Amino acid sequence: MLNKVLVVEDEQLLAENLQGYLQAQALEVRIAHNGESAIGEAERFLPDVMVFDYRLPDMEGFEVLDAVRQNRKCHFVLITGHPTAEVCERARQLGVSHILFKPFPLAELARAVCDLLGMERGPRASMSEGFVERRQSRTESFPLQLYDGSWVLADRRRSLSTSMAPDDEQLLTGE
Repeated sequence: MLNKVLVVEDEQLLAENLQGYLQAQALEVRIAHNGESAIGEAERFLPDVMVFDYRLPDMEGFEVLDAVRQNRKCHFVLITGHPTAEVCERARQLGVSHILFKPFPLAELARAVCDLLGMERGPRASMSEGFVERRQSRTESFPLQLYDGSWVLADRRRSLSTSMAPDDEQLLTGE
């Protein structure tokens, strides 16, 4: 029986890339693009872990967390491009064990999910803290890049680009 993960992310391409990467880790993964569909999908799918974005088109990610937690014991991983102190503190209060700041390496997400499921996947992070916050370092590669307003795999972006396209550092920093 595969462990189940529900990815709640409104950016379709990013959600599909997260799904594909987590499926490669021997996980059963479904995606939802807004809060309402995430709540319904969680009731049908019964995920062991929910990876959710803070900002969704129809509601806040924490509202989805509350609805899912009422009906099922589930672990939660928050992914956000807006890591304010208030969001991080609220996540801690609600029992979110991992927060990943966008953009993050997909390996970090897989590591967080596998840790929560008790799956072996390379060196395990210590869970004694109960809360793990991971940030992308400037030296880590990020397989997804924002290109023309969409998240695409970095190697795919290179194949789409012309010789005049900005390099990865320019895309990440906007400089």
